[in-house]
Amino acid sequence: MAPPINRRPGFSKRAQYSIFASYLLGILGAILGLLLLLISFLDPQGFSALRTVGAETMAPVSKSLSEVGGATGNAGDQISAYFNAASKNAAMQQELEQNRIEILEARSLKQENERLKRLLKLSGEIPDAIAMARLISSTASSSRRIATLGVGSSSGLLPGQPVRSPEGLVGRILETGPTTARVLLVSDSKNVTPVQRAGDSLPAFATGRGNGTVDIQPINIGTNPFKGGDLMITSGSGGLYSPGTPVAIVIRKTESGAIARVLANPAKVSHAIVQPIFQAETIRAIEQAPESDTVAESGE
Repeated sequence: MAPPINRRPGFSKRAQYSIFASYLLGILGAILGLLLLLISFLDPQGFSALRTVGAETMAPVSKSLSEVGGATGNAGDQISAYFNAASKNAAMQQELEQNRIEILEARSLKQENERLKRLLKLSGEIPDAIAMARLISSTASSSRRIATLGVGSSSGLLPGQPVRSPEGLVGRILETGPTTARVLLVSDSKNVTPVQRAGDSLPAFATGRGNGTVDIQPINIGTNPFKGGDLMITSGSGGLYSPGTPVAIVIRKTESGAIARVLANPAKVSHAIVQPIFQAETIRAIEQAPESDTVAESGE
């Protein structure tokens, strides 16, 4: 028959020895405690020395236990950080992306404010400016280079009037509506602008190439004095554009002239100023000349 599970200590010598040892240790601990208590009252200095010896004896054990506890705590922190790393990384990535968007928006606003400041300064320098408006759109893939200005004939705009920005000449009014106007850009292949080199007033013509650049051809055929970096400005010839407006800068020399990059890129120009025709009377006289000749011939 199997022995019962719960047996009394009297049937087991091992259990009896364990109980006796526990009682003995308890009695010895009590005696040692009373002895230390008596020593603390009767000989405080001796008790302090005993306490110091005990602290020195237990110091290595306490240090080891402290290191084990610290290592366990650090390990727990590391495990927790490992499992939280993914969520923290995602949050940091989202915050970084949001900061990047805000920085780009701030830069865009700063650039827009700088353009508007330059435009307002330009408007102050041109007291006879007719209107200031936003460039609503511009063609990018069409064979013609035409932009739309957000102001029209109701503000006094007429065909032929120059349009410019702080960067330089944009073009001229091609046709107008009540609240909008179409602008023939400098880079259009049908637009020929009388220009001169800013350094020495060398006259030339700038013809649009339809890709944001113009072809510079000198008036004196057979000579090609252009070089990279030459600034071309309006000369005032023809009476349409006032002299001194920046038009383009030469980027490379060709066999007969040069190719220049237009300074007022419509894709980057947000606002523009409409100026009056430089010599409106001369333009009208040129336009009316054929009619006068016709009248004279019919009179004869």
